[in-house]
Amino acid sequence: MQKTFAYALMLAATLGLAACDNASDKAKDAQEHKENAQQQMEKAQEHANDAAKENAKANQDAAEAQQKAIQESTPANGNAPAPEATQKQ
Repeated sequence: MQKTFAYALMLAATLGLAACDNASDKAKDAQEHKENAQQQMEKAQEHANDAAKENAKANQDAAEAQQKAIQESTPANGNAPAPEATQKQ
């Protein structure tokens, strides 16, 4: 009877220690994954911000190019005939 009780007690203690050890490892792993995910989200946000800045710069450059094209197509003296008058009918 004493051997059975001793074996049961050792089994219970072993399982208890194993369960505690796995839980702490899982908690550490979960924390590491959480930190890694946070870092990845920060990098993704930085990339999105960079892309938005580049897009804004591209739009600004396109608007400037369009303004220059309009200025170049408009005659400086203002005496040029209207575009409708130059077309043949």
